[in-house]
Amino acid sequence: MEKKWWHDKVAYQIYPKSFLDTNGDGIGDLRGIISKLDYLKKLGIDIIWLSPIYKSPFVDQGYDIADYYAIAEEFGTMEEFDELLAEAKKRDMHIIMDLVINHCSDKHEWFQKALADPEGEFADYFYFRKGKNGNPPSNYRSYFGGSCWEKIPGTDKYYFHMFAKEQPDLNWENPKLRQELYHMINWWLEKGLSGFRIDAIINIKKDLNFPDFAPDGKDGLVSCCKMVESVEGVGELLEDLKESTFEKYDAFTVGEVFNMKPDELPEFIGETGHFSTIFDFSAHMLSDGEHGWYDAPKLEFAKWRAAIIQAQLETQQYGFKANIIENHDEPRGASRFLPSYAQTPDGIKMLGTISLLLRGIPFIYQGQEIGMRNAKWSSMEEFNDISTKDQYHTAREAGLSDQEALEVCSRMSRDNARTPMQWTDEENGGFTKGTPWLKANPSYKEVNVKAQEQDTDSVLNYYRKLVALRKSEELKEVFTYGEFLPEYENVDGIMAFYRKDESRCILVAANFGKDAATMKLKSGIKKIWLSNRTEEMVDFEVDTLNLRSCEVVVLELENTI
Repeated sequence: MEKKWWHDKVAYQIYPKSFLDTNGDGIGDLRGIISKLDYLKKLGIDIIWLSPIYKSPFVDQGYDIADYYAIAEEFGTMEEFDELLAEAKKRDMHIIMDLVINHCSDKHEWFQKALADPEGEFADYFYFRKGKNGNPPSNYRSYFGGSCWEKIPGTDKYYFHMFAKEQPDLNWENPKLRQELYHMINWWLEKGLSGFRIDAIINIKKDLNFPDFAPDGKDGLVSCCKMVESVEGVGELLEDLKESTFEKYDAFTVGEVFNMKPDELPEFIGETGHFSTIFDFSAHMLSDGEHGWYDAPKLEFAKWRAAIIQAQLETQQYGFKANIIENHDEPRGASRFLPSYAQTPDGIKMLGTISLLLRGIPFIYQGQEIGMRNAKWSSMEEFNDISTKDQYHTAREAGLSDQEALEVCSRMSRDNARTPMQWTDEENGGFTKGTPWLKANPSYKEVNVKAQEQDTDSVLNYYRKLVALRKSEELKEVFTYGEFLPEYENVDGIMAFYRKDESRCILVAANFGKDAATMKLKSGIKKIWLSNRTEEMVDFEVDTLNLRSCEVVVLELENTI
């Protein structure tokens, strides 16, 4: 495998709106990010991914971009962004941005020109289609509910949008549109950006016939995913994108890819793949409901373990995936993946250890490193997220009571990950002196950076040790390029694996169960590298390892397995 500069790096996602507000308007800003670069450096972060900071009406929190070349005034100025790039570079850190090129905002100049002349040049930057018998062109349901088609006023035409109606999809079959996008991407890379996280990129390929499919709901519509899953040829567009932009700059790219066909993985992340990496969503998809959040199945440990192991074994044949516990689109991982008895500092450390020592590129989401969990929500009025509101209505229409629907949203809403970062125990967690755009999680009084800085046994200080271990001179090679081998798969509650190469064999073992567990070792222990029970000795004998509930250990074995 050809070694790349990003292979041994650790990434951190910042949701700028919720990170740190320095001017008291209740919205996080670039100045806040700049002020915390040393904090991130101390954590061991190499790559910082910024969720969208472009000019936007913020219908979908910045994923509706009105100007790809401008910074939203809510976040600051282009001069401040340039300062962020320069300050990150001083610290040997890389900045990547969100790249949203499946769609734009309906306020974008291109779409406004298209609406002004539905027969003109800019109309072909989008998908304008005539209706059928007084109905939309096809029966697709958008990701946020309702039809994917919106009527163009004063015409018999509709425009296509897979997300909100304010997010019209861009027509990637138009070569002029593609060149416009490539020029923009190269402009940012020339400025000094190190790469991009690429949003909803699989969706750029459409079946231009927009055929109907059998409905999958009472509304007579079918998920737009059906069309994405059925269409062929996205690889040609992705290769054109790579060759015209990323490849020229040795840029790091991480794709948000759903609906990928089973045999396409090497095309996406292989030696000559479309992207540097893609996110591993295998565990997150386990709690996808058939019809929505309201019928999401209860997460089972055995299925979670199996999903991660399968993804690891499959991926290491071709390249790397990006490993996450949570992000801006998901509820907090500690609340989602840990049983109630394990939602403790020890349990959170355990979950973090598994995620960061898997094969692949680890991404930490803001607040994860201090163990932030889901917030408590007392009414739907407290939520901001557009998809949460849609899911509430879906649950109500399915027969759930108001309280039941609220509980579903409280558990699954991505607003759980968007509550302000908790820096101190002061009002609003030290995020702002003003009124935060989204309510602070009341847990900030106990869970915050300031308190954990002062506690040697805190989640934060453990994460620092964990990242340092992964990047240490002794272990960096095995944790980056070493093989992943699962172990103790038949032991209830145990998630364990080896990371090994020709010279080292590291065992990572965690007990997610409520009771203690005993495992037979295949070799003697050479060294104990890390444990989340610092106050106690790791309990082992010559060939036996005993793990208490919520205990994780990182051991080097005497012999390779």
